[in-house]
Amino acid sequence: MTVNDQAISRRGFLAGIGAACTAACATRAAAAPPPPAPASARMSFGLATYTWGKDWDIPALIAHCTQAGVHGVELRTSANYAHGVEVTLDAARRAEVRKRFADSPVRVVSLATSERMDWPEPDRLRAAIESAKAHLILSHDIGCDVVRVFPNQFHKNVPREKTIEQIARAVDELGGCAGGLGQEVSLEAHGPAGELTTMRAVMDRVTQRTVRIRLNCDRRDTQGAGFAANFDLVKEHLSRVIHLHDLADPDYPYQLMVDLLVKMNWTGWALAERGDAVPDRVQAMADQRRVWETMIEKGRSRA
Repeated sequence: MTVNDQAISRRGFLAGIGAACTAACATRAAAAPPPPAPASARMSFGLATYTWGKDWDIPALIAHCTQAGVHGVELRTSANYAHGVEVTLDAARRAEVRKRFADSPVRVVSLATSERMDWPEPDRLRAAIESAKAHLILSHDIGCDVVRVFPNQFHKNVPREKTIEQIARAVDELGGCAGGLGQEVSLEAHGPAGELTTMRAVMDRVTQRTVRIRLNCDRRDTQGAGFAANFDLVKEHLSRVIHLHDLADPDYPYQLMVDLLVKMNWTGWALAERGDAVPDRVQAMADQRRVWETMIEKGRSRA
């Protein structure tokens, strides 16, 4: 039996999940260990399955990442990816996933949901929150400790301030569940509501330390007062996972970002989230890893 054998529908699973998630968070909280430390005291390079890994099942992910010297992976969910890791997995399947990665050189460093905390409709917002809670439990069960969610956007006829407040309340609720599970809620700087100035405004309203900001390496990070000033707004709230794109992109200050991360002694995982087609994804991963490691060495030489 494999993790792809599940036939339970996501919609059916999430129906009425609110009470179940609350109970599960409470149950696991009693025995949950403290949040695990990063895998190493360095800035590690990993893969976000996004498009480069969407058609690789777990054995293929482990094999290809190992070949490329990449030892961390983020599993995107709710998009029928070949890895098959979804909230619908039962306890046996979750244990199977956990063991497969535990027995390999590759660890799951994040689950990437597409759940948005900006919905103006109360029922859609509640469904997104409860789905994210279910992902926190799934992450705990498979040996992961970070779950990605989106802020995502502003809406016509809804004041920006109201949306910012709503996002903050939503992720605060998730943070309360995450704390008992040894998890981090990674709020990615994604969508129109993902500007770093807005992300700081959200975090000024968040009380849970388990909620963190994930950099998404968007060119708009350089706007306004510039990248260094925008980075300074959020650095105290940074997630232990960030998303990279093309490290050769001249329009994004990757080296400056690395310099600032080194200066603040950031440790965590920088994940390649690439949507472009390349002839050899394994070779491309290895090449990007080497570029990232060279940037780190330059950053350390300047620190």
